[in-house]
Order: sequence, then C-alpha cells, then structure tokens
Amino acid sequence: MRDAAPKTIHLTDYTPFGYLVDEVHLTFDLDPSTTRVRSRVRFRPDPAATDRRFFLHGEQLRLIRAAIDGTEIDPEITDEGLTCAVPDAPFTWEAEVEIDPAANTALEGLYLSNGMFCTQCEAEGFRKITFYPDRPDVMATFTVRINSDLPVLLSNGNPVQSGPGFAEWHDPWPKPSYLFALVAGDLVAHRDRFTTLSGREVDLAVWVRPGDEHKCAFAMDSLKKAMKWDEEVYGREYDLDVFNIVAVDDFNMGAMENKGLNIFNSSAVLASPDTATDANFERIEAIIAHEYFHNWTGNRITCRDWFQLCLKEGLTVFRDAQFTADQRGAAVKRISDVIDLRARQFPEDDGPLAHPVRPESYQEINNFYTATVYEKGAEVIGMLKRLVGDRKYYEALDLYFARHDGQACTIEDWLKVFEDVTGRDLTQFKRWYTQAGTPRLKVEENWQDGTYTLTFTQSIKPSAATPDPQPQVIPIAVGLLGPNGDEIRPTEILEMTEARQSFAFAGLAARPVPSILRDFSAPVVLDRDTTNAERAFLLAHDTDPFNRWEAGRMLARETLIDMITRDAAPGADYLDGIRAVVRDDGLDPAYRALMLALPTQSELTGTLHDRGITPDPDAIWRAHETLKLALAQHLQDLLPRLHAEAQVDAPYSPDAEQAGKRALGAAALGLTSRVDGGAMAAEQYARADNMTLQLAALSCLLTAGKGEAELAAFYDQWRHDRLVIDKWFMLQVAHASPDRAVEIARRLTEHPDFNWKNPNRFRALFGALAMNHAGFHRADGAGYALLADWLIRLDPVNPQTAARMCSAFQTWRRYDANRQALIAAQLDRIAAQPDLSRDVTEMISRIRTA
Repeated sequence: MRDAAPKTIHLTDYTPFGYLVDEVHLTFDLDPSTTRVRSRVRFRPDPAATDRRFFLHGEQLRLIRAAIDGTEIDPEITDEGLTCAVPDAPFTWEAEVEIDPAANTALEGLYLSNGMFCTQCEAEGFRKITFYPDRPDVMATFTVRINSDLPVLLSNGNPVQSGPGFAEWHDPWPKPSYLFALVAGDLVAHRDRFTTLSGREVDLAVWVRPGDEHKCAFAMDSLKKAMKWDEEVYGREYDLDVFNIVAVDDFNMGAMENKGLNIFNSSAVLASPDTATDANFERIEAIIAHEYFHNWTGNRITCRDWFQLCLKEGLTVFRDAQFTADQRGAAVKRISDVIDLRARQFPEDDGPLAHPVRPESYQEINNFYTATVYEKGAEVIGMLKRLVGDRKYYEALDLYFARHDGQACTIEDWLKVFEDVTGRDLTQFKRWYTQAGTPRLKVEENWQDGTYTLTFTQSIKPSAATPDPQPQVIPIAVGLLGPNGDEIRPTEILEMTEARQSFAFAGLAARPVPSILRDFSAPVVLDRDTTNAERAFLLAHDTDPFNRWEAGRMLARETLIDMITRDAAPGADYLDGIRAVVRDDGLDPAYRALMLALPTQSELTGTLHDRGITPDPDAIWRAHETLKLALAQHLQDLLPRLHAEAQVDAPYSPDAEQAGKRALGAAALGLTSRVDGGAMAAEQYARADNMTLQLAALSCLLTAGKGEAELAAFYDQWRHDRLVIDKWFMLQVAHASPDRAVEIARRLTEHPDFNWKNPNRFRALFGALAMNHAGFHRADGAGYALLADWLIRLDPVNPQTAARMCSAFQTWRRYDANRQALIAAQLDRIAAQPDLSRDVTEMISRIRTA
C-alpha cells in the first residue's frame, strides 16, 4: 500500500516531463496471478523542458529486466517508481515486469472481475501495469499485443491482427496512459454499425458476459444517438474504425472513456424492461453519451495535469446534459440536475470537503472526482454559454477543437478561445474555477414612479480553500410578471460583476412580480424576502418551467420549516397550489411528478442550519411524513385518476413519453399508499409487467410498513440477477423507518449475497443507509458506528470506494452536540487504523478538521 501520509501536490509546482514519447509498444502475457508485461517505449529529450530527471512511475510491480537501447541496466527502484541515467538523445526504453491481477482488489490498473481481465487507469492506475511516466501531459501512440487463450482480447484503437492465442491493436491517436485499456475474457458481442457524417463505416460492439446479450440493445441505440447528436450539434465525427463498450461487474465508477474501448460498470450498460427501471434506462443513455462525448472533450484534447480535471469533466457533463435535454425534455432535465446539484454539490461547497472547481492542491487525486469538479464544472460551462450567447459559444468550441487537437490543456487555454472569439476579458469569470464555495445572492427591491429596481448583493463564506473570496461574474436570468400573471418583461440576462449591483426596469404600469434566476442561470443560493402568497402566484403563473417548479419547492420548504419549528399545520397555499398544477393535463407528466416531490430531509437540514437552527433529524422526518399524508388527503380524489392515466396501454418503451407517465403514476401511488394502506400498491405489484412498476409498488409497500411477502417473492424471482439484487438490498434500507434502518442494514450485511467487495453491492446497502437521513443520524449513533465498521473493513481492499463513502460524514457539524460527538468518535476511530490508505486518510483528516 502507498504511503498514507504523502506530500501535498500543488498546482503551482507543475513542471513538464523532461522527455517526449514517440511510441509505446506493450506485450501482455496474461495470467491471473503472474501476468508479464513487456514495454518498449521510444523517448527523446524535450528541448523545452528544464528538468531532465528521468523518473517512471511504478507501483506493485516486480521488475524482471530493464534495458536502454538494448543494454540491460539496474535502475534505482522505490515504492513509487524508478530512476536511472539515460542518454541525452533519443533512446529506446525496455522493461519486463510481473503483476498479480487476481490480488488487485483496489480495481486500479489490471485486475480480474469474475474471470475477466480488465483495466482502470484513470487517474493513476497505469503505474500498476508497467513503469511509465503516468501523467496526463505525456501523450503517445500505443501498439498492444495480448497473448492469452481467452476468446476475446481487446485494447484501444483499431485491430491490427489476431490469431490463436493473440491479438494486436494499434491506436493512431496520441493519448496519455490514463486512457489505456485492455479487456480479455469469455465475452459475447451485441454488434451494429454507424455511418459517420463523412460516410465512414464504424463497427460497434457492446461486449458482455454470456447470458446478458438481451440487455444490450438500449445501450447500443444510445451510443448511435450520441454519435449522431455530436455530429449535428458540435460537428464532431468519430475517428476510429471500431468502437467497443465492455460491461464489467466490479468497477469503482460508472464508466471510463478509454479511446475506442469504453469500460463500463455493468449497471450503466445492461437493461431490459423486466430488470431495469425507467431511471436506469435514462442513466444508461446519459452515461453512454458522456463517455462517447469524451472522445473529443477528454481524449483528443485532454488535461495537462489532474488539477485541470474539470476541463474534460465539466465540459463533458455539460454536453451530456444538453444531449439528455434534447432526448427527454429540457425543463425536466434542468430540474433534475439542480436537485442533484443541491443534494450533493452544495453540501460539499459548504463543508470541510469544499474545493474550487480547479483545486489548488491534493494528496490523492481519486478524492477529487467530486460533484464540484463534475456538476459545478458543468454549471460554469452553462454560465459561460449564457454570457457569450449560443452562436459565439459554438464558434469558440470550433476554435478550441481546431487549436488544441492532440494537446494536453489547461483552463487558461479553454478561456482563451472564448476571449479570442468574443473579445471579452474573462479574468473575473475565471474565479468560478479558482474559488470554492456557493455564492449567496441577497435581493432587495424598490418600486417608484414606474421603475422597478432589483439590487443584488453577492457573498461567499470564507473557507480554508478560499479564505478571501472576491466577487464573481453571475448571470442572473430575470423575467417580470404583471399583477394578472401575464409576462410583462421576457427573460433577460443581468450580468452581475460587483459585490453589490442594481438593475432598473423602467416604464412599468404596475409593480411587477419578479421571476429571478430563471432556468437556474447560476449555481447560487438566492436569498429574497417574500411571502407564500407570492410563491403561490409564481407557481400558478410563471412562464419559466424551472422557476414555476422552484416556487412549489419553496412553498413546500417553508411549509416544512414552519411545521418543524412552530408545529404549524400544512398550509393551504402549498396544498392548493400543487393541486392546481398536478391536475393540469396539459403539463408534461414527468414535470407534474417532480412537482409532487418534497424537498429532501438533507436539504431541510441545510436550510435550518443556514438559519441558525440546529436540525433535529427525527423532527424533520416527522414533518416530512405529516406533509406527505396531508398532501395525499388533499389530492385523494385526484390520485386514482392520475394513477390510472399514467398506465401505458402499449408495449413497454423507456422513451420520455412513457417514462413520464409512469413517473407520475408512481408519485400518485406513493401518496395513495398513505391513505389506502398499500392496497393499490399490492395490486400493482401483482400485475406489474416491468421493473419500473414492480419496484415502485414494492417501494410503496415497504414505506407503508408492509410488503414482506412481496419482498421475499422479489428475491426469489431475481436472485440470479446481480443488478436487480442490488435493488433488493437498497430498497429495504432506503424505505425502512428510522428506528429500523440500522438493524435492517446490519442484518443484510450477514446475507450470503452481500458481496461487500463489489462496489455496486456495497454502495447499494451503505449508500441507502446514508440516504435514510433520520435512520443514519439515529440519536444513539448506531448508524455512524455501522458505517465506520465497514469503511475500516473495506479500506485495505478498495480504498477508493471507502474514501468516497466517507462523504456521508461531511455535514457532521450541522447537528447537535451529541451527534457531533458520536460522529467525531467514529472519525477518530477510522483515523487511528494502522496502514490506513491515503485515500481515506485525506478524506477523514479534511472532515475531522472542519
């Protein structure tokens, strides 16, 4: 294991590698425990480099031999790599190493998953395969030979030749080592073809384990849609003869964009109507698109160093969001993204794990694959597009691709193309990349003599990452509504650049009602004194779909806060307003389903904390349950109709139209179960012919405290489908009452199907526990202790997954003194473990010192 307390790496310390790499040849003799890797790399001195120290990364490698220009050498080897003297001229490096894929439980480098060899090299996994400058700014063409008697042998690029016991691949496009990939196993392919814009034929394949072939069609269809969309919207054409996707059961992330050979977590590929929900299908479509879009924004143009991770990830998340909006509806997609941003990124920005979109330092790069880099990074791209306009945005992207193709770039390179295209100075805008924290916008209003003035004040809470935050450029989309609900001023973008700034709207006949931050035009918290009556007005009349939903969300939030803090009854403004929206058959069913969802219990915790009120998880849970019951009773006459209308009288399709209807039906069923004791849910479970309906019904039964027979039947029906059993584990904990969640989770850890070394299974159980807000934050600390027990157990096996699960503790300072003490004790216990990985060490130390 690597040193648990390494030195901190700083952005300012960046220096280029002293050598250029012209070509890489790798030969793999595959064996589960004694794989041999032979490398032949052509180096030459970089005339622009000042540091000519020759250092190759390498971890957990047994060096068999090394040579320079055919002469064997004896390099100096440490736990992190090797050094040796090299010629001051072009030379050929050769090495042979031995590695043990079967023992590689961390799932980085080359490892085994159910007998299949596969790789994961981002961010620093290639150094576990062979000695090499494992950094993103070293790019080279790769030729790979795989020797094995396994039937399928895959690597990056195009196939060169193959025969009994071997296959050879060549990738003509220079790439960094983190994009290297290899897969070998007993696999079957779902095949298709795609004709590019210029008429080139590309062979497509989705490779899976035998028996999963019937679950590949949707992934293939999603890939072809993404390829076509990228040509039409961004002008980007695919550049190899083949494109392969492989589904792997044991994978730490969702997927990986390796050039021409994308490796996916099985959960992000495999889907059929009877085993996958509508949400699963939508997730697969988005991830397939995301990884494909990386071909240009990540592969052809990559990042100079890992501090620039947002350069590829933020841009690609933004692109896949555009794709999903086009496929499934812009309003629903935008609302869903903001819900996710507020649930994951806002707490990150507000707590001990806060960091800029481009971090200034790190100890373990795997810990920076965060919502801030990905989701906030995408929001920054969206703001830039709003500020420069659609036409200039796409002009800048064309220049970006033309100027930087084949390069490893920085945020400065990215912003420079926009400056060159638009003539704007983006120095201040760059603060979105360099400052941590979520800006808060306080709004003041003035109405006088036909002029309405909005005055905004922006602020960011100082943090260790950003001790002295400065004003940022904030695009504020604003529209004005008249007293009768008509739109009297359409949406315009107010560009805020100062700490305090006013914007006036003249020539108005009556005081307007403002619709501020339309389409969530910037990732900020909006503070504005208003009333429930005005929120109800916007809920009824706002022409911006996002802000109409936001008005309903704010009504629900304020209703819940009043119930928690003043023991108030649910207000009529909220109940009547939601009733009016959900009965409107002219609205998208998926949009109406979102309207019926309440703010999460975690979100309410943050709101109470921001207002100086110590949140009580049990009180929040009770208020949540009470309001759901009140809403169910208020809509009781509508719910059967909504549920019936959502039933699709056609063969199952995961398309947006059908999925939206099922989403509304599920929302109606969830409320109905609170007034009919689960009778309708039991009926739906009995007749369900797809996983979406079956899982929705079972969830409702479990929430109602019933469904034991159905839960047992579900297990018996799906016990041989690993992805469905992940759902079985998750459901029981997610829908448990707070007093039972920990005991159910503990009992499930003893189930023979709880394979805790599989990241999907571990996340299914403990992710559900962390999301069961009142259950995890039980006053006796049992939830904290159980998670800590398993993080300690998992860390030596898979530190990356363990580190990511540590984020369940990141908001610990929000709670009462007793809960804080209980969490602190568990953090201390984890930190005290001998040989703790540097992944978990960094996460726990940052959380503890908040």
